[in-house]
Amino acid sequence: MTDRANIIPGNDDGVTRAAIHLQACRLVAFPTETVYGLGADARDDQAVARIFEAKNRPSFNPLIVHVLDVDAASLYGVLDERARQLSDTFWPGPLSFVVPRRPDCTLSLLVSAGLDSVALRAPVHPLARDLLAKFGGPIAAPSANTAGEVSPTHATHVAQSLGAKADMILDGGACAVGLESTVIDLCSEQPALLRHGAITHEQLEDILGPVEDATRPVDGTAPRSPGQLARHYAPRIPVRLNARDTGPDEALLCFGDSTFGNPETTLNLSPTGDLTEAAANLFAFLRQLDTPHHRAIAVTPIPETDLGRAINDRLRRAAEAHADPKNDPRKG
Repeated sequence: MTDRANIIPGNDDGVTRAAIHLQACRLVAFPTETVYGLGADARDDQAVARIFEAKNRPSFNPLIVHVLDVDAASLYGVLDERARQLSDTFWPGPLSFVVPRRPDCTLSLLVSAGLDSVALRAPVHPLARDLLAKFGGPIAAPSANTAGEVSPTHATHVAQSLGAKADMILDGGACAVGLESTVIDLCSEQPALLRHGAITHEQLEDILGPVEDATRPVDGTAPRSPGQLARHYAPRIPVRLNARDTGPDEALLCFGDSTFGNPETTLNLSPTGDLTEAAANLFAFLRQLDTPHHRAIAVTPIPETDLGRAINDRLRRAAEAHADPKNDPRKG
């Protein structure tokens, strides 16, 4: 049974208690519009180090720092005209910038994982914004789960994955988007998409012009963004993509009207074929199907368009975790 002792209601008192925890260099899981984040004071080395320890996260994987607005972001990163244009359009919201660190940046070097850049985001979720305001500083916050596992979209998911490693879990209900933020690298003349998300490649190109797709880092190079590890977002049982049928003891994760056979368990990401609904349901449904009663999860095809690219990106990484188990990030 999940220990829910550290789950606190997301009311004014809960936010105040969460801010006090952060000021004491403790870890607080909190909701954003994307997924739940595991937060710590982004300026404190020991607090940030606790994030890596709690998640069993590779130290070469950078963290996103959450701020209230573009003015706060400019204290830590060098924001050019492109960043200003994107922030005017998409902030607060599910878009993170990777930009050069300012020479006088007071953020812990651990959030940059040895790089001379920093990832910044202004979330739109009201509880996340209340927490940032009451805390009065930047919050480093990767997804609130053990590294490599399916990201949490409910407070109970955090408790199931991290337990008491999160000193407090602020309950804000289900996350509306359900996928981690889009990440774009603005450190070079050519902008590069580092992670697919709710803000699509097409939307970015509408503002910036051509944007390189760099969502798969070159072998042997350190990730420039969270979510770039080839094997990520993995259930404990195998995931089989583009399924046209189901095998014995397979659960079925389907989309639209593409359901078939007689699997033991079927969940439909969106019976009407709505990609936004599918994204919001993805991680929660993967968790529901990830049980010892199922040998594997068969997933029907999802369109490779708009938000479908982000959904398929997460599913491919989930499937790859079992293609070569020795490289599963949860094992190392």
